Formats: sequence, C-alpha cells, structure tokens
Amino acid sequence: MNTTLRQMLNKVPEITLYFWIIKILCTTVGETAADFLNTALGFGLTNTTYVMGAILIAVLIAQFRSSKYVPSVYWLAVVLLSVVGTLITDNLTDNFGVSLVTTTVIFAIALAAIFAGWYASEKTLSIHSIVTTRRETFYWLAILFTFALGTAAGDLSAERFALGYLTSALIFGGLIAIIYAAYRFRLNAVLAFWLAYILTRPLGASIGDYLSQSPDDGGLGLGTTTTSFIFLAAILLLVIYLTVTKRDRIQTQITT
Repeated sequence: MNTTLRQMLNKVPEITLYFWIIKILCTTVGETAADFLNTALGFGLTNTTYVMGAILIAVLIAQFRSSKYVPSVYWLAVVLLSVVGTLITDNLTDNFGVSLVTTTVIFAIALAAIFAGWYASEKTLSIHSIVTTRRETFYWLAILFTFALGTAAGDLSAERFALGYLTSALIFGGLIAIIYAAYRFRLNAVLAFWLAYILTRPLGASIGDYLSQSPDDGGLGLGTTTTSFIFLAAILLLVIYLTVTKRDRIQTQITT
C-alpha cells in the first residue's frame, strides 16, 4: 500500500476529561517554557527556536513511525508544538516587528486553509479517523497553527487590548464553556472540538502568564521556572497514569 495511505490504529487519544486537562497544561508549559529558555537560560529567541524545532522534528518522526497511539510520544509532541507555536509568534512580533493583530489574522487564515485542504482531501476533520499518514500530517499541522494562533490571540487580548492575564483567562474559559453548552445542544461535535482546541491555547497561555509574571505586570510572580516545572510534573503524572490504565485509548481501527 502507498505509504501516504498506510493504515494504522488511531494515532490520537480518546477525548476525555484527561485529554482537556493535559492539553491546557501543555499550552501553559508552552508559554512559560519558551520564556524560560529564552530569558532565564539566556538562549535567546533565535537559538531557542532552533533547539526546540530540532527536538520537535525528532519527536514527530517517532510519532509518525509509530503504528498506534503512544501517550508519552503523543503528549511530548503536543508540549513541543506548544513551545514552537509560541516561538513562531514571538519571532514574528519581536524579531520582525509584525503586529499581534496581523499575526492573529495570518494564523487564522493559515489554519482555515489547513482545515480546507484536510477536508477536501479526506472528507472529514474528525480526530477519530487519524488512521493514515496523510491524515496525521494534516492533524499535526492543524495543531501547530492552533498553538501559533492561540498565542497571538492570547497576547493580543492580554497585552494589546490591556485586559490583563486573569481577565483574558476568564474570557477564554467562558468561551469554551459556551462551546460546551452549544455542543450539549447539538452543535456539531467536530466543530465544537476544534473551536475548544483553539481556545485552550490562549486560555493556557493566559494562565501561564498570570502565574509566572511579576505582580507589577499583573501576575502572581511564581516565575517561569517554577511554573514550568509544576505543570511539566503534572503532565508527567497524568501521562504515566494513562499509560498504565489505558483509559484514553481508542481501541477500534477505522478503515477508509
């Protein structure tokens, strides 16, 4: 069979409460870890991008080579995509002077184009059908751009619009709650998933900034080091739990 259409077991986890908890933790780590590497360790924005990009490529190769969902590899890829997505936005705004409004619009258009290409090719955007390499490629591209878009939108609301980190977190949390309520009243499940997935990025980023930034800047002052390690430890414990219990496995194989 053509490699592009290689059949495999579903490569993503079941959508449970654990999924959303880890996803928000990953997005928070993406925000704080990027700042930690860039500032606290003195890597600088460009070197941090190179290092994290290289690690991400290595992990994605392992993810694509796997024929089934492996929690440790999958969630490590999500964490790294969160970091790299943050760095993409930071590079555009800090190194190239692109405004947050512009980056938000650019990433929204790019994400829409990915979804359009995905649907045109596969006739579905459901994550329960990630059973070919081509679908998995669309899936990870979509995730990368949800992180980049979420970073830009979160920074836009918290900084450009001066809403503050806590207020921004409450706004994005409220929007997710509205989407969940709409889903309970028959909103399309795939649409609800991707809307919530996009919004968890600015939610997590706002939470990370609120915890890590100094009180003078509207945060609690925990610092990027402490915040990053707390959330990484929480992710690790949950991934170990899911690896042992297999509570997030999609057992059935989907044929296309």
